[in-house]
Amino acid sequence: MTAGHRLGTAFSTAEESTGLLLWRVTNRWQAAQRAALQPFGLTHVQFVLTASLTWLGVDGPVTQKQLADHAGTDPMMTSQVVRTLVERGLVDRAPHPDDGRAWALSVTPDGRELVNRAIVAVGACDESFFGRLGPERGSFARHLAALERPRD
Repeated sequence: MTAGHRLGTAFSTAEESTGLLLWRVTNRWQAAQRAALQPFGLTHVQFVLTASLTWLGVDGPVTQKQLADHAGTDPMMTSQVVRTLVERGLVDRAPHPDDGRAWALSVTPDGRELVNRAIVAVGACDESFFGRLGPERGSFARHLAALERPRD
């Protein structure tokens, strides 16, 4: 334990902790996204699921599992958010034509219109937030992608 604090860590400052820095940055980015999405009446997860469904839906029916896998969200939470999106008229849910145990999800015209307006604000928010990285932005994205992949 380093002198000066009582936490059993080798870090002499909090800024040396990659995990804590990621936590702080993620919270700041999510706050910026919430503010960008507020005029559209969407939470960040509602936006991500609607945008993901719009992206995936060009190839036919999408199951909730496919949507959760693509978005990297918990399947139970995905189900709850999809229910809300259905109630709002942004997503349709029908029995899947090939799998009687699954739902086929699709974005409604209203959902597609809303998410395509919101994505402009989300993109501007990302540009403002990550633009500070300058030419290192591409490298940062590659590092994040490496961390997202499962370890063998």
